[in-house]
Amino acid sequence: MVGSILFLCANNALRSPMAEGLAKFLLQRAVFVDSAGLRRGALDMFAVSAMDEIGIDISGRRAKTLDDLDGASFDLVVSLSPDAHHRALELTRAAAVEAEFWKTLDPSLIEGARETRMDAYRGVRDTLLARIEARFERPGAPVRLPAGARPRRAP
Repeated sequence: MVGSILFLCANNALRSPMAEGLAKFLLQRAVFVDSAGLRRGALDMFAVSAMDEIGIDISGRRAKTLDDLDGASFDLVVSLSPDAHHRALELTRAAAVEAEFWKTLDPSLIEGARETRMDAYRGVRDTLLARIEARFERPGAPVRLPAGARPRRAP
């Protein structure tokens, strides 16, 4: 089991904050979890809504870049976009850190009615949830999502 995880994406506006929120909820305090972006973006309100649907509040998060982490070290960097993965690989050259690439759709690229767009964000949320559950050992008793949360499982 890793002791610290960084989720990294392009803007720290939707994918990495969602992954951070899910991992913090599932792994509790057993693992230090953070997220950052290559650039600083504004928190995406569709991401906030998708997470709120399952009882996880990310609305108070502020976007961070790697520079904001100021020397923090992580056991694992999970990159969620191709450009973030290139940067994660650079980090492995300078520090003893493992890097994984979880190719993740950018739901902000989906156009259409609000519900169509929300479905894209739900899909990203549920895919991240399934990946986190499959990848990380959860300490103690199983942690369950809040009542009424029924995320779809990734294939």
